[in-house]
Amino acid sequence: MADSSPKPIFQKVDCLRLYVADLDAGLAFYGGQLGHNLIWRTETAAGLRLPDTDAEIVLHTTPGEPEIDLMVDAAAAAAFRFEKAGGKIIEPPFDIQIGRAVVVQDPWGNQLVLLDASKGLLVTDADGKVIGNAPVGS
Repeated sequence: MADSSPKPIFQKVDCLRLYVADLDAGLAFYGGQLGHNLIWRTETAAGLRLPDTDAEIVLHTTPGEPEIDLMVDAAAAAAFRFEKAGGKIIEPPFDIQIGRAVVVQDPWGNQLVLLDASKGLLVTDADGKVIGNAPVGS
C-alpha cells in the first residue's frame, strides 16, 4: 500500500537562536565554558557546533526571545503551505544572508522561523569569520 502522506515541510533543525548582550561574553560562556566550537562569526552573531548534528546554536546580539529555525526547501512555498494547513504568517518572507526566511505561528501559538539556503551556505576564513556564501548546489 502506497503512503499518501504529504512530503514533510521541515527538512531539519537549522539552529537554536539565543540573544546575548555581548558576543564575546556569549562565546566565552557557550564556547569556552560549555565546550561548543565556533563554526562562524560576524560582528553581531556567531554559530557554535552542536555535536552529532549539523544544527547550530546561534548567538545573536539583536534582542529577542529564543528562536527555533527550521530548514525548508523554499521559505515562501513553505509559508503558503503552513498557512493553508491552518497556521498563520506572522512576518512574510524576507531576505537573510543564506536565502529567505518567514516567521509563522501554529494554531497553538508556537512561533517558528522557516528558512531556506537559496543564496548558499556561509563560507568562512580560517578564523571562522564569514567571508561570503558558497554557490548554491555545491
